[in-house]
Amino acid sequence: MIRKIIMLLVVLAGTGFSLSAQEPWSLEVCIQYAMENNIQIKQSVLNTEYNENLLKQSKLGQIPSLSGSGGYNFSWGRVLDQTTYSYTDNQSINSVNLGINSQANLFSGLRVRNTILQNELNLMASYEDVEMVKNDISLRIAAAYLNIMFNKELLAVTQSQLEITGQTVERTRKMVEAGKVARGNLLELQAQYASEELNLVNAENQLTISFLNLQQMLDLPIDTAFDVVIPELADPDEDPLVIDALEVYQVAVQEMPEIKSAVLSLRSAERGLAIAKGGRSPQLYMTANYSSGYSDIREQVVGFGPPTQIPIGVTEGGETVYTAPQEFPEYGAYPFFKQMQDNASAGVGLGLSIPIFNGWQVNTNIANARIMHERAQLELQSQKLVLYANIQQAYTDALAALKKFIATQKALVSMEESFKYTETRFEVGLVNTVDYNISKNQLIATQSDLLQAKYDFIFRTKILNFYQGEPITL
Repeated sequence: MIRKIIMLLVVLAGTGFSLSAQEPWSLEVCIQYAMENNIQIKQSVLNTEYNENLLKQSKLGQIPSLSGSGGYNFSWGRVLDQTTYSYTDNQSINSVNLGINSQANLFSGLRVRNTILQNELNLMASYEDVEMVKNDISLRIAAAYLNIMFNKELLAVTQSQLEITGQTVERTRKMVEAGKVARGNLLELQAQYASEELNLVNAENQLTISFLNLQQMLDLPIDTAFDVVIPELADPDEDPLVIDALEVYQVAVQEMPEIKSAVLSLRSAERGLAIAKGGRSPQLYMTANYSSGYSDIREQVVGFGPPTQIPIGVTEGGETVYTAPQEFPEYGAYPFFKQMQDNASAGVGLGLSIPIFNGWQVNTNIANARIMHERAQLELQSQKLVLYANIQQAYTDALAALKKFIATQKALVSMEESFKYTETRFEVGLVNTVDYNISKNQLIATQSDLLQAKYDFIFRTKILNFYQGEPITL
């Protein structure tokens, strides 16, 4: 912790960033700053962007695939010329093949559609997860903020009591010097003063730590000039809780993002089960292709020679017999693009893939999908139970804090009167120092208990209001 603080101070000194010139931060400003800069929130937002990409890709998966291919081949010896499907001997061939292939999924047990719906649900759940993180951060900041307010009031009470003790020490010193009381009374009061000085130091340390905690939650550089706005908070009324825990829960179960996220995750698991069952369905798909090729040994007809008679035999008289005059083709170079055009071929087809046996993979996927669905159901039930328990706890704590505040408030009135009476008797020597210190310590403890009950009640009621959809404000 010390090392972290030192590093933050070094960064602060290096960047020149300072909160000194800033106004005190209100609770609303603290929460807004956290919403824009908190790392956990940014990580949750990145998760939503990841799910957005998954959804986009699943939708693009409906588009037919398209791929191109190409190849060059050099062969020699007895080689099959792919453009003529004839063999050559002792001749080298340079050939080129080009092609385009496309495939479209026509039906696959609605797995594509269910995948899209599942990714939509996952994206919606991730949005709710972001809100859940924001809510958690808001409550933590509110608790830290109220802790600062409590420690400030506690420090003020401690300072006030220390001043009273200091004044009592001075009066007792004068009475000792006048010979009216024994010196032991002064020594005991000085010990009490030293004890209250220690209490003051502890209160200052607690306030410093509470400031440090809030700044760390906000990921701010540590600055001793950082301060918060202290609003006027009314004391709790006799019976301010006009709604019970069950009514709060009935509202919260419809509004809280952790419940919405669990519901969406359950629906996503249902889609996952449908996807797994789709693995039993045949797959119908359509294919299309286009291809062509080139060979450097292939020639094309460029013309015909003069009519020529070819001998076909000899008569009995020894005369040669010829065919009728024929024109024979003459061959020449066959250009690349001309060959590619002439050798082009295209085709379309339909295919059907029927799953018969694949190592029990489909059944295993379905069984696992059912498990995930049951887990999602249990998670939803668990989230509802946790939410209700938190609301019950907050409601019970709020009632307890209210009762404690009312009782302590009454006790404080009696304690203040008792201390005044004890103080008056002490000044005339009718009460010894021990009894005086006991009465004063009881007063300080009662004041501290009253503050603790007050801020505990305020925080718990803020939680209850928050569960009903109200923003956290002071």
